[in-house]
Parts: sequence; structure tokens; C-alpha cells
Amino acid sequence: MKEYIVSARKYRPMSFDSVVGQSALTTTLKNAVKSGKLAHAYLFCGPRGVGKTTCARIFAKAINCQHPTEEGEACNECESCNAFNEQRSYNIFELDAASNNSVENIKALMEQTRIPPQIGKYKVFIIDEVHMLSTAAFNAFLKTLEEPPAHVIFILATTEKHKILPTIISRCQIYDFERMTVPNIINHLKMVAEKEGITYEEDALNVIAEKADGGMRDALSVFDQAASFCQGNITYNKVIEDLNVLDTENYFNIIDLCLENKVSDVMVLLNSVINKGFDGGNLISGLAVHVRNVLMAKDEQTLPLLEVSQRQVERYKEQAKKCSSDFLYKALKAMNECDINYRQSNNKRLLVELTLIEIAQITQPEDDGSASGHGPKRLKTLFKRLLDVQSSTAQQVAVAEPTVARHTLASKHKDGDSNNNAYTQSGDNGTKSPTNVSEQASKPSVAPPLRGLKLGNIGKSFANLRKKTEAPKEAIEDEIEVKDDSANKRFTEEDLNREWLSMCNRMPREMTGMASRMKNMQPKTLDYPNIEVVVDNQIIYEDISKIKGRIRNTLAISLKNTDITLSFRIARPEEVKKILTNKERFEELKENNKAFEKLSDMLGLEIS
Repeated sequence: MKEYIVSARKYRPMSFDSVVGQSALTTTLKNAVKSGKLAHAYLFCGPRGVGKTTCARIFAKAINCQHPTEEGEACNECESCNAFNEQRSYNIFELDAASNNSVENIKALMEQTRIPPQIGKYKVFIIDEVHMLSTAAFNAFLKTLEEPPAHVIFILATTEKHKILPTIISRCQIYDFERMTVPNIINHLKMVAEKEGITYEEDALNVIAEKADGGMRDALSVFDQAASFCQGNITYNKVIEDLNVLDTENYFNIIDLCLENKVSDVMVLLNSVINKGFDGGNLISGLAVHVRNVLMAKDEQTLPLLEVSQRQVERYKEQAKKCSSDFLYKALKAMNECDINYRQSNNKRLLVELTLIEIAQITQPEDDGSASGHGPKRLKTLFKRLLDVQSSTAQQVAVAEPTVARHTLASKHKDGDSNNNAYTQSGDNGTKSPTNVSEQASKPSVAPPLRGLKLGNIGKSFANLRKKTEAPKEAIEDEIEVKDDSANKRFTEEDLNREWLSMCNRMPREMTGMASRMKNMQPKTLDYPNIEVVVDNQIIYEDISKIKGRIRNTLAISLKNTDITLSFRIARPEEVKKILTNKERFEELKENNKAFEKLSDMLGLEIS
């Protein structure tokens, strides 16, 4: 049986012209060979599987070729080329820096640079994965790299250029290799398939090219896998089955159903996708890429940004004609928010379902009938109007009665009558007295308030925010602090810490990140009832200052004391403490408590 060689090795380029997708770099290297203007050190960097080591070998062979062609290619006929092809050349050395990264390995390599070549002009040293060298090895290599012998050329290859010392980079000619484009990968796979006698569908090769993510070696490996599964006939359906890739037809169907506001059909389609074993987060990510491609297909100028087959381009253009730009923008925003919140969500499927429902309602008319079945959108509009009126009313009261500390506003409308009564409560004796509001309504800057709307006696807290179905962004900004002299219950440090933690746990979902950071803070009462909170850095300080009023109001309600004041300051360097992991806390507890240490040893307690 003939020995099988994987396609990535069997079809590895042997000349500059056969290198795929790096025409600018290969042209530069060929010109250097033709002119004889060779640098003493080259650095090839770029993602995996794009031809760095392959180009280094081709370049090394061309440098030592005794009869190079007019295009700068190796002749493949001279003794130097034959020795290289048969892997017996003594002029070209390859070193894997991942496994030979010590000072001794570099010193041994430097010893070989002293010996001139026996055949050819140069000794070429190819060091692969050079970023894996230790700092000491880099320093040992530095002097030789700066002033090597005239017969020595170094070619360094790496996938992580940022890990190489700047002193090394400054002594090299740098060549940045690009990711392979999908069309380039497809064309190369077609060539391999024809040479191997394998039939294929272009859509199947497109899936393989997208799966490779810009790496030709990865594409050839996936191609071999698909060819084995399909038994020489690579079809689209077999490839997506073998690679466990979601069919793009699902994305086209979801967008079509969302345009028609068919929420039920979208939910059924989502259920079928999840039942096939696909994750909801992957569906949202794939759908976001699909919507982005549809958006690019709306303009001829952005069509080159679609890295898909020509058949797929036509399908995207066809769907782009149905979708408005506003729909695509809002859909992308909704999916981006879902992607951000997906990992920390406890009910991931519900989050995906709500996102798809929101997308399906984008094109829904605002003034649907009561029996249209689109209640949530009308409810959202109702809440928006309620919040607008509430904000407007609060401003009216602030203008009309700037000296009142606590107020409750009510209004009544009967048969167009504007006789409105309100009550104001004094902070001294708690008595109530009716006040005529008609005088306020006569002022140009004040409009009649909404019937039944009341302003809380302590300002906005986090509890108010959680009660809203959908609050505008302004709702989480800083609020005016309102004081109630009748509530001044004394509290302790223990009460303060307990209510602070409880407040963090009750904060709305959109403020989860801020709540997590606040749990690591410890408020202190320096001068009762003045509370001080120390934050770690300027960024957190700016973020938490925006909701300072809401934090103060929430604590005032919880502690039943509205005399408290709240201040924040940035921690001094000596106050910044390292945040311990659970294991580090466990070890610290054992160290400080001998009884606990003895108990944990007896029970064999440990935290992994």
C-alpha cells in the first residue's frame, strides 16, 4: 500500500510562484535574489499556516542556488538545490526555538557560523518560533545577529512578534505575512481536489475555507478530513455534518421571518437548531456575521468585504434588497448586547429568545390594533411615556418649590377642569396642608402634571430602577439627593456593611459589572453619619460617581437615616489590596486560625 501523505505536506510550495496569497512578499524576495542585495537577518511574522517557514526554505534554497533563473527562482538542477531537495544540505540549518531555547543551544549555533559554506555562497540559519527563546538566549544571540560573518544569513519566523526583544527586531528586515482570503483558499483547494481526483461542491469548499480562518495549513487539514468522510465526493451537506457547522440557510430563514414579524416561527426554528446540538450563543454569533454580510451587500463598494463564494454573494444581495439599513443596524445592536450578556446569564436560552423576539419586532408598526398580538411593544411605548411625564413633573416641582424638602404630587382632571390639589408635608411636625397648584400651572414653564403620579420622598433608588420594564439611559445617572428629617435612626458599621452588600445584590442586571466591583469595596463611617468609600482607581471612581446619588438614596432607605452623606476617594498606593481567590482566602484562614487549620487537616479539606 502506498504511503499516505497529508495534503499540507504533499502540496507544500517548492517555489515562490506556488506560494498562495503572499504575492507582495514573494516578489520582494525574488528581487533581492536577482539583485544580490541580501540583508544579514530577516524576520517573517504572521498568523499560523500562512507560509512563513515555507517561504524561508524557498528563500534559503534560492540564495544558495548556483544558477538562479531570471525571475529569482532556484533552478532545482544544481548540486546545492539537489542537496536541499534531498534534505542533505550542510549550508541550510533549521532550529526549532520552542524546544531549543536555552543559552547553550544558541551558543552551539553561533559556533557553526564560523565555518564557511563548502558549496554555495551562504550559510542560512532558519530559526522557527523564535519568540520562544529565553531572555538570556536572546542576549547571547544579539551580538552575532548585529555583526554576523559575511557568509551567514539568519531567517527568523514567529507568530508572536510582540514577544521578541526590540533590539532583535531593529536588526532585521521585517516581513508581515497576511491571512489567506477565502477566495484564495478555495482556488487552492480546487487545485488540490483536481490533482487528487476528488469531486466537490463550491459551497462545501467555502465552508472549509471559512472554518480555516485564514490559515492554508488548517484548510488543507480540514479538506483531508472532509474528503475521508465524504469518500471522494465533497458535498455541502456532508461537510456541515462532519464539521458540525450550522447551515447558513437557517440564518437566511431567521431574517426573512423577522422581517415578517413571525415570532412564533422564529421560536420553532430556534428550538430545532438547539435540538440539533447547537449552542444558542453560537447561533447569535453566526447570525450577527450573517447580518453584517447582508449590510455589506447593500452597497457595491462594500461587496469586496464579503469573504464568501460568488453564489453566496448573490444570495446576500437578494436579501439585502428586502432589509432596510435601520433594521440591520438595530438587529446588530441587539445581537451585540446578547453576546456581551450571554456568558453571565443564568437562563441563556431565554436571553437568545428575547433577542430574537426583539429583532422580529423591529419592523412592527407602532400603531397596531389591540388584537394584533404585539403587546410587548405597546407596553414598551407606555412605559416610555410614563417616564417622560414623571421626569417633566419632577422638574416642575423643583422650579415651583425649591425650598421644600419632601413632596407628594397629585392631580385630578374632570371634564376639562384644571382645579388641581396637591399636598406638601413639612419636615418639622409632619402635618399636611392643601396647596393650590393652579398658580403654578399658570406659569409658562410648568405644564399640568399627570393624574395619579407621585414623587417618592427620598429620591430615586436602585429599587425604583428595577421596577421599570425599560428605563432610559438617563435613569441610571446621578439623582438629586432628597432629605427627610423625620428619619434618623442610628446605624452601626455592621448594619452599613450588611445593607451595602444587600444593595449590590439588588442592583439591576445592566449594572452587574459595577455591582461586582462595589462588592469588593468596604464603606466606613468616619464621622457619623458621614460615609466614605475608597475605590481602587480613577476609572472606577468616575463610573461610581455617576450613580452616587442613587447609592446614597438606597442606603438612606435601607438604614432609615436620611442624614447620611456619601463620599468617594481614590485609594492611596498603600491602601490597594490584592483581591484574593477562594484558595488564597482558605490558606490565609488556616494560617491565622490554628483551630481551623487543625480541623481542615483532620477532615482533609482543600479547595481546588
